[in-house]
Amino acid sequence: MFTLKNLLKISLILVILLFISIFALYINMRDQLPNVNSLKDVNWQTPMQIYSQEGLLISQFGEKKRIPLTLEEIPQQLIDALLATEDDRFYLHFGVDPIGMGRAVLGQLMGQNKGGASTITMQVARNFFLTREQTYIRKLREIFLSFHIESLLTKDEILMLYINKIALGHRTFGFAAAAQVYYGKTLNELTLAQIAVLAGLPKAPSTLNPIRSPERAKARRAVVLQRMLVSGYITEDDYLSAKNAPITGKKHGAEIQLSAPYVAEMAHQKMIERYGAEQAYTNGYKVFTTVSANLQQAAENAVTNNLLNYDQRHGYRGPLLSLRPKNEIKNSTQDNATDLTNNSVPLSEIEINEALSSITSYQHLQPAVVTDVAEQSIQVTLKNMETAYIGWEGLSWARKYISDQKQDLPPTKASDILQYGDVIFVEETETDGLKLSQLPQASAAMVSLSPDNGAIKAAVGGFSFKQSQFNRVTQAKRQVGSNIKPFIYSAALEHGYTLASLVNDAPINQWDKSAGIAWRPKNSPDTYAGPMRVRLALARSKNVVAVRLLKSVGLDNIINHLSSFGFSPDELPRNESLALGSASLTPLEVVTGFAAFANGGFLIEPFLIDRIENTDGEVIYQSNPAMACDPCTTSEPEIVEDNQIENSLVNNVIENETNQQLKPTQLKSAPRAISEQNAFLIADALNTAIWGADWSTADGWQGTGWRARTLKRRDIAGKTGTTNEAKDAWFSGFSKHVVTTSWIGFDDPSRNLGYTVYNNNLGKNQITGNEFGAKSAQPAWIDYMKVALADQPIEVITPPAEIVSVRIDKETGKLTNAINKTSQFEYFKLGTAPTEYVSQDNSGVILDGEGSKETDIF
Repeated sequence: MFTLKNLLKISLILVILLFISIFALYINMRDQLPNVNSLKDVNWQTPMQIYSQEGLLISQFGEKKRIPLTLEEIPQQLIDALLATEDDRFYLHFGVDPIGMGRAVLGQLMGQNKGGASTITMQVARNFFLTREQTYIRKLREIFLSFHIESLLTKDEILMLYINKIALGHRTFGFAAAAQVYYGKTLNELTLAQIAVLAGLPKAPSTLNPIRSPERAKARRAVVLQRMLVSGYITEDDYLSAKNAPITGKKHGAEIQLSAPYVAEMAHQKMIERYGAEQAYTNGYKVFTTVSANLQQAAENAVTNNLLNYDQRHGYRGPLLSLRPKNEIKNSTQDNATDLTNNSVPLSEIEINEALSSITSYQHLQPAVVTDVAEQSIQVTLKNMETAYIGWEGLSWARKYISDQKQDLPPTKASDILQYGDVIFVEETETDGLKLSQLPQASAAMVSLSPDNGAIKAAVGGFSFKQSQFNRVTQAKRQVGSNIKPFIYSAALEHGYTLASLVNDAPINQWDKSAGIAWRPKNSPDTYAGPMRVRLALARSKNVVAVRLLKSVGLDNIINHLSSFGFSPDELPRNESLALGSASLTPLEVVTGFAAFANGGFLIEPFLIDRIENTDGEVIYQSNPAMACDPCTTSEPEIVEDNQIENSLVNNVIENETNQQLKPTQLKSAPRAISEQNAFLIADALNTAIWGADWSTADGWQGTGWRARTLKRRDIAGKTGTTNEAKDAWFSGFSKHVVTTSWIGFDDPSRNLGYTVYNNNLGKNQITGNEFGAKSAQPAWIDYMKVALADQPIEVITPPAEIVSVRIDKETGKLTNAINKTSQFEYFKLGTAPTEYVSQDNSGVILDGEGSKETDIF
């Protein structure tokens, strides 16, 4: 017969046996348990973030979204909510809660799930070291690990690990990241209702989150609030107010502060090259680029607006789709609203929403549905079901597109363009409200850098990263057209020519024996002026003069000279078409070459990453670019241990292996591409391409870059460029501290930029403008430089040492004593100025009154 005493003995024996069994299991499993000491130095696997020069977030890369916080940065209400919901005896137990464990075991025996077995410490053990498989062995490991963790860390440290580690759905880990993704806020900005929603997520983050299931999130929130009330963390009023609050969660991306997707991808690729994907995506690197937010935004706007303007010059290609076929609707007039009763079924709100939600928005472009067509205006409905009107000023541009070379007559009324039910793109203008628009088919690129050290200040690789992730700044090798000519002329100056040398601007008819045809390069326009000075020929972009210079200097000498600007000799065509720009280069290569004319002849190396910080804010990489100076002055060098510095030719950075902050020990001098004198002479000639030959007036002939005069700065220089058949248009130009290249063209090599033509009322084609570099690429350059130069003082191009200025005769390039319109001052490298005086009076010859504002060339 069992007595109470016997029962107690048996119970004690069973408990002892249980503890012995557990201890034996622990001894057996001890070697298999992970080392919890790693919790002392946790790698949070935070994503990589890309910033502008000023520290504005451009992009974030990494599958796991995490924002680690210290315990002091965590709101007390969140801590209260977690303790009340997940582990109300957290600060009392030793890693395992006997009461909660007993309740869970009893529930299992009775066939009921009572919950409460996993403490916060156990969840930390599971999240850091174990899988989520439901086995008794895994549970025992979880318990043993919890004992280890409790002996190693304080309760506050364990709580911090939990708050930063727990998975909360939508690839978020930790509550700070969840606050950003679900609410677009920091934790400190959340309301009690929102905190309660997040505190309820650990139980089942994939099904209880407010994005997937607002109703379940609301029910779970009520449970959290009830437990907070019972635990005394909130008042009855707090409880009722938060319980009745609406569920407001929706998905938010990273809080991007500057739109620069092509820049972000460039930096992203550099980091992958340096660290590999795993480290780059998880080590929490903060990458600070050289890009200026103000200049990047200016470049984005310039490229976008220029592409839209080009595209609209060539006509309207029609709506994206029509929700009502043309034969089913009847357009209204100003006095007669659209009658839909006998013509079609009116558009429903659901139908409009479905149509608009299927269309991607691009920067300035947003989809809209035409819901009324009047005489010279339309009404549209936008994504938010708001209505707006577009007047004739926003519609009249829409001549029907026929081809890149031909457009129809201008429309006279809105129904010539659109009809009821058309789905279109509209754009917001600064002055006239909404405007009919369309997604450009042409592409463009712009890149701007500092000629002083190669720091990239802005880069735009296309109209939209959504439309195409192909980065034309670095990936598109396109024929450069006349953008090559400054480099050809630079070579000529090194081989006996001066800016006053005469070269015959006359047609070339050269028999090509191998091809069996004659090669006849032409000017554009196809006019010729006879012997003319080198300065004029470059400024007016004369094709045949460039060819004659190449032939005179020699192809091998030209290619060797061009390679000094960083152009690969293997990629330069070994024939005379090189003088016309048949070489294919990227915009980044072109702008790098032009930088040598701006900085006095140095070959700088473009770089994008200024510095890299680790998760603790320590600078682990710092740029140390070669500077356009020789010698370069510097302060006293710092002492740096050997083998700690690694120079990168790709990013121009110093690597600090010991994670100690480093500063450049000295300024490195960039190698020379050309002499300072050569750089000055070409830069001055390119200034002439904008301002004309006479410095004191804007009269007389004009160079191909004359449109840049609108900037009203005498310290700028530049060169247009258009390839054969106008498949590519360029403008590259610079001031002393900013050099920028603009390109526009089609990704499809079979298409060209064409020209603007429509059939007039007499049935004849009327040409309104050719698409050359000056018209197609230069406007974007001007718009960007207007911003880039706004806060920079005017610094005119000044002659360096060994440059002399003498008065020459305009017609012959010889010395003259005349001080009338037949003469002007010209710059020469010391020892190259003419020594012979002109022998006749040329005052009656008009030399500089010719020339077209459209003298762009191939």
